[in-house]
Amino acid sequence: MSKIKVGVIGATGYAGAEICRLILGHPQAELAAISSVSFEGMALSEVYPAYRQLCDMVCENQEKVLEKSDVVFAALPHGLSQQMAAECVAAGKSFIDMGADFRLDSEEEYREWYGGAFTDKALHQQAVYGLPELFREAIQGKKLIANPGCYTTAVPLALVPALEAGWIEPEGIIADCKSGVTGAGRKPTQQNHFPELNEGFTAYKVATHRHTPEIEQTLSRITGKRVFVTFVPHLLPVSRGILATCYARLKPGTTEEALRQAYEERYRDEYFIRLLPKGQTANIKNVRCTNFCDISLFTDPRTGTFVAISAIDNMVKGAAGQAVQNMNLIFGFEETEGLRLVPPAF
Repeated sequence: MSKIKVGVIGATGYAGAEICRLILGHPQAELAAISSVSFEGMALSEVYPAYRQLCDMVCENQEKVLEKSDVVFAALPHGLSQQMAAECVAAGKSFIDMGADFRLDSEEEYREWYGGAFTDKALHQQAVYGLPELFREAIQGKKLIANPGCYTTAVPLALVPALEAGWIEPEGIIADCKSGVTGAGRKPTQQNHFPELNEGFTAYKVATHRHTPEIEQTLSRITGKRVFVTFVPHLLPVSRGILATCYARLKPGTTEEALRQAYEERYRDEYFIRLLPKGQTANIKNVRCTNFCDISLFTDPRTGTFVAISAIDNMVKGAAGQAVQNMNLIFGFEETEGLRLVPPAF
């Protein structure tokens, strides 16, 4: 069977380059074309010397990528994917959007948080939210996937089993999250400039981060009623990783054993979810460069508080790895194809 042809738009950004890395090791797919506005005409290995002799493909324009590919990954800022998605779907090709253009169901919320509009409402109706562990059946065989981001993967995976089982209150949830600096993208800013970042640790966009409505949308979909979350992200002086520490109120009579059973049952067959033994704490170091999500569970009986901690690599499970996982579901491949990655031990 011939390999599917993959195109990456925005291949020289961090997420785009990570998709290229994963596709180079995928047994069922091959990189067919890449594009970059900033580096058009240059080889990917010129931008990222680590890819020398592994991917010397030259960045072309976006039209060439669409023409040569069976599936297109768009690693672009919000607002730039909608027209491209329409062209792909019209041509019978699959489109996986790494940005925010198709993530929110509500155009009103998209306008409020991103300042944009749905240019093709019918197209948005076709989009499927691509968090496989929660919405696998909806993703399989679809043509248009909204790939979740890093916080919007880590927080729901930490909380969903407890919410589904009814062991925690849906009101008053707090998501206290920390991210590696690659989550800010490749373009330098004052905030991610090395002297500003190094030996520092700070919160940012407190209660105003654009991932807030997306997290709430996923949790609301699972519970069947509107869930609001207090979301506070922080910037870590590391390259990769998301650590999401989530707090919720325990319902009366809930025990840690009952909670653990809910998680074991919910994630029993999920290859990429690793529920850690009692007392062990998730660490971003242990999921680095992989598609794993490690989860720790704790209760504080004194205050009636549930604490769920998840750790992912923001560039893999929080971006490119999850996108490849979605590609596997679209084309009927084994879900772990190209993603059986072993984290470095140190």
